[in-house]
Amino acid sequence: MTGIASLSTGVIERIMRGEEVEKPVLQILGTKKITGGETDRLRLLISDGKFINSYSMLATQLNHLHAEGKLSEYTIVRVDKYITSVVNGKDAGKRVLIILELSVLNPGTEVGKKIGTPVSYTEEAAAQSKASANNSNAATKPTATSAAKKADTKPSLYNNNNNNTLNQSLTAGLTHPISSLSPYQNKWVIKARVTAKGPMRTWSNAKGEGKLFSMDLMDESGEIRATAFREQAEKYYDIIEVDRVYYISKCQLKPANKQFTTLKNDYEMTLTGETQIQECEEDDNDIPEIKYDLVPISQLANLEARTSVDTIGICKDVGELQTFTSRTTNKEFKKRELTLVDSSNAAVNLTLWGEDAVNFDGYVQPVILVKGARVTEFNGGKSISMGSGSVMKINPDIPEGHKLRGWFDNGGGEHISNMISTRTGGAGGGYSTEWLTFHEARSRNLGSGDKPDYFQCKAVVHIVKCQNAFYKACPQADCNKKVIDENNGHYRCERCNAVFPNFKYRLLINMSIGDWTSNRWVTCFSEVAEQLLKRSSQEIGDLLENNPPEGEDVLSSINFNSYIFKLRSKVEQFGDMQRNKLTVQSVAPLDYKEYNKYLINNLKELTGINKN
Repeated sequence: MTGIASLSTGVIERIMRGEEVEKPVLQILGTKKITGGETDRLRLLISDGKFINSYSMLATQLNHLHAEGKLSEYTIVRVDKYITSVVNGKDAGKRVLIILELSVLNPGTEVGKKIGTPVSYTEEAAAQSKASANNSNAATKPTATSAAKKADTKPSLYNNNNNNTLNQSLTAGLTHPISSLSPYQNKWVIKARVTAKGPMRTWSNAKGEGKLFSMDLMDESGEIRATAFREQAEKYYDIIEVDRVYYISKCQLKPANKQFTTLKNDYEMTLTGETQIQECEEDDNDIPEIKYDLVPISQLANLEARTSVDTIGICKDVGELQTFTSRTTNKEFKKRELTLVDSSNAAVNLTLWGEDAVNFDGYVQPVILVKGARVTEFNGGKSISMGSGSVMKINPDIPEGHKLRGWFDNGGGEHISNMISTRTGGAGGGYSTEWLTFHEARSRNLGSGDKPDYFQCKAVVHIVKCQNAFYKACPQADCNKKVIDENNGHYRCERCNAVFPNFKYRLLINMSIGDWTSNRWVTCFSEVAEQLLKRSSQEIGDLLENNPPEGEDVLSSINFNSYIFKLRSKVEQFGDMQRNKLTVQSVAPLDYKEYNKYLINNLKELTGINKN
């Protein structure tokens, strides 16, 4: 068969004995779909021409190849990357092959048949094969009894009734890849690196209350989130450290709630009273290091609010520890703001919360690396804040950190020209966003691209809608989700999956503003609305609900006043229609001195006075 790739004969035995083999060539003789979860798993029957192995699985990221018909029977593939794992249970010691990357060399329709006369791989079959090689006169064929025995053998990886106790040490090397876990297994051990650990939080709902924390785990095959509640949270919180590798077993698996995690796994783990966790004390080079997608500070200004970002900078300034009490929950919060700078000649504010804020000592101006920080925006300035899944490292031992240290110690950071956390639109603050009229913004078709567009204008408030100008939101500081009134004095937040005895008011004000070219409807959220109305969201919401006439007077008090508006323009889908939505990013009283400078410069450009 000209053009048909040669199989790596006998390679399955080497792989199943744990030997590292460089890009073996194998033939697919069958596939079986293992259902469960949002993504099905695929079990493969593979051959090297000498042995057949059914203890093989396809990583979920390769499922598309099967869906596209590229892994049909008799297809020859080259396995470019794989890992093996030894399973527990009645077939303890059996090794499973997980294929992570492959290349199709010959489609099944081209090959058209099984190559060679392979037999099912077992240690007994391998021994018989070796004996046959040493004795050319002895023909080795599997007996009917042994063949029947092989046919009855089922991989323990898919055995749902494995009730044997885990009598081996967590460090015995009998580990599963994270990508192979599912609720249909009850005996497994993973070896994984902790890539992120959230803060200890409290929860309360109809079932009770308690503490919890979550952590993200990673190995070479994938990632998964694990959450500990109550006693397990207290037991493991101080033990677990980010970037360390642990053996973990006996957790409960369930479908992942995609509302709370962006990890690429259909499942998540919950620690139970039987959970075992032990730090890996031997070589952990087989577990990948945490990877960072570092973004220069100057580019943070271009990111959308709520975007998760990795960045690194020198802590040039440290703010004082601030303590404040939530008006809605009476809960005390602590925060501290740092100023980070980098060689992109830019600076940004980083907000730390809770114990991180209390314990931070940055007066030696360390290198700070943050992973998964959240971009925030207020009054046109961008900042970053540590969240539940964020990780901060001080003086990390990475090339980027050493390079930044050298830059700063040799005078870098002394003349930073781009402070992206500076708020725009205020008096004397300058106008960094392009000035446009509503007519110009419409003629340029702003907001129709993949990313929103920003512009600013001077406009007059014409009408402020009083209807639906507020809603009752979750009282948690970092959540603004609308709550469900259970009509019993309690309010449920679906996002936090908790019930609270109170809520906070959030403003969502629509108003018509206009310049000399046209009028547009714009939306103001709480922070901007509070600036305009000079009242808190709580006060305005309370008035609108309990004293509507007075609340409407507050809203109408800004009618016919002029302001400088910084606006976000983005085309959004509403049912079957597309509509360009304008959102007020910041607002400031009209500074006539600054505005007149803009008008004069504009007139000079229009009349050509500045042209040579």
